[in-house]
Amino acid sequence: MAFVSEGDFHHSSNSTYRTASSSVHTDQEALLEKLPDCPLPPLQRPEDRFNGAYIIFFSLGIGGLLPWNFFVTAKEYWIFKLCNCSSPGPGEESEDSDILNYFESYLSIASTVPSVLCLAVNFLLVNRVAIHVRVLASLAVMLAIFVVMTALVKVDTSSWTRSFFAVTIACMAILSGSSTVFNSSIFGMTGSFPMRNSQALISGGAMGGTISAVASLVDLALSNDVTESTLAFFLTADVFLSLCIGLYLLLPRLEYARYYLRPVRPPRVFSGEEPPPQDSSGDPSVAPRSSTCPTPPLRPILKRTAGLGFCVIYLFFISSIIFPAISTNIESLDKDSGSPWTTKFFIPITAFLLFNFADLCGRQITAWVQVPGPRSKVLPALVLLRTGLVPLFMFCNFQPRVHLQTVFPSDIYPVVFSSLLGLSNGYLSTLALIYGPKIVSRELAEATGVVMSFYMYVGLVLGSACSALLVHLI
Repeated sequence: MAFVSEGDFHHSSNSTYRTASSSVHTDQEALLEKLPDCPLPPLQRPEDRFNGAYIIFFSLGIGGLLPWNFFVTAKEYWIFKLCNCSSPGPGEESEDSDILNYFESYLSIASTVPSVLCLAVNFLLVNRVAIHVRVLASLAVMLAIFVVMTALVKVDTSSWTRSFFAVTIACMAILSGSSTVFNSSIFGMTGSFPMRNSQALISGGAMGGTISAVASLVDLALSNDVTESTLAFFLTADVFLSLCIGLYLLLPRLEYARYYLRPVRPPRVFSGEEPPPQDSSGDPSVAPRSSTCPTPPLRPILKRTAGLGFCVIYLFFISSIIFPAISTNIESLDKDSGSPWTTKFFIPITAFLLFNFADLCGRQITAWVQVPGPRSKVLPALVLLRTGLVPLFMFCNFQPRVHLQTVFPSDIYPVVFSSLLGLSNGYLSTLALIYGPKIVSRELAEATGVVMSFYMYVGLVLGSACSALLVHLI
C-alpha cells in the first residue's frame, strides 16, 4: 500500500489530479479547469492525518470484493462438495460432471446479472435513501450470507449435490447484489473526495483478491482436509466483513472525511452553460444527497462519461471472458509427473495469485502516474489492444478441450499471460473509473460513481455470457 501526500497533487473543485509532467498532462489540466463544478466553501482543507481515510477506504475496498474472491478461489472446495461423495448412481455422473466443468461460468453469471439490477436500484436510491443506510444494510446482508456458507462447509451435502449447487448459486446472487450496492455506494462517496481515495478503494479490491489467493495457497500447503481449510478461509471473510462495518462507522469521525462529506444542494438545471448551485452549509457528517431532486439526472452523466464508459465495459468484458472460466482450467503440461507444483499449486498460483497480484500492482501504480488522461485517444486504443489476450489463453493447455489444439507448449505461457491480464486490467480500469466522478459537478459525483460501477458490471455480464460460449468452443 502506498500513501501519497495531498500536497503532491493539483486540485480542482471536484478533483485531485496527479501529474507526471506538465507537458504530458496538458489536456487533463485543461479538462479539469473547465469542469462545471461548484466551488467549495472557503474552509481550510484538513489533512488526512496518519492516512486514516486512505486506510479506511483501502480496507473497505478489500471487504467489498473479498467474499466474491473467496467464492471463486475455493476451487478445490467446490469440486469436493459438488462431487457426489457417496458413490453416485449410474445416471448422475454426467450431470455432476456438467456442473463441475461449467461451474465457474455459472458462478460468474450468478454474480454479475443480479449486480446490474442492484446497480439500477441503487442509482434510483441515491437521493432517496441515506448512504449510510445502504452501506450498512448491504454489509449486514453480505455477512449473513457468508455466515450461512461458512456453516454449510461442515454439512454433508453428498446426498443433495444438486440442491447444494442451487443454494450456492442463490447465495452467490444475493451476496453479489449486496456487494454491488456496497461497492457502488462507497465508490460514489469517494467521488466527493480527492482522487487518491478513489484509487485507495479500487486498489483495496485488488488486495482482496490477492489475500484470498495467498490464503488459498496457505490452506493447500498446511491442510490435507479441504473442509478444514475452507472453514478457516470463510471465517476470515466473516471477520473482515465485521471489521468493515466498524471502519465505516469510524469514517465520519475523521475531520478530513467530514470536510468532504458536507452536503451540497441538488442541481436544478445541469448543462454545459449553466453552472450548478453553490454548496450549502449543514451537518458535516451527512453525505451529499438531495431532498428535492429524488432521481439524479442520468442523461448528462451518460453524455459526459460515454468514452470512459466504453473503456470500462470493454476492459471488464475481456477480463471476465478469461477469468475465472478459462484461466482456472488451464492445467500444467507436466501434470502427469505428480509433483505438487504441477498438480496442487499450478492453478492457484498462475490463475489466482499472479492475476490478483498483477491487478493490485496495476491499480497501485495509478497512485503515482495517471497516463493517458481522460480525453486521450491512447486510453481506448490500449483497451482494445487487450482483445489479443483471449486467443492467447484459449490456446494454452485448457482442460477439458475437444475442438482446439494446444498451441503453447510450456507452462511459462499462462504465467506471462495471467500477469499481463492482471496488470493491464488493474492500471487501465482504475484510470477509467477514477476519472468518471471527476468530470462532473460535485452534486453528481455519487450518482456518477454508481454509473461507472454500472459500466463495470455490464462488461462483467457480457464477458460472463461469452465465457460460457468460449468454454464450449474449446
